[in-house]
Amino acid sequence: MKAADRSDDVDETIHRLRSGAHHTVDKVANKGEQLKNAEQQFVENCRSYFHDNPVTTLGIAAGAGFLLSRLISGR
Repeated sequence: MKAADRSDDVDETIHRLRSGAHHTVDKVANKGEQLKNAEQQFVENCRSYFHDNPVTTLGIAAGAGFLLSRLISGR
């Protein structure tokens, strides 16, 4: 096998690896953006619920606090 053939093979392999790496980075960035959007939507939904149901929210918070205090105290 000639050196030029090996060089072409190496160049092709590097090109494929580079292309695959770019594709993977793009996929990860897209997933990160999707998670960020989902988080923002979740926070907005929570704020809306808290605003629309203040008494229920207070009851849930008090109940959760009571349960956590019982779990932490070990009784």
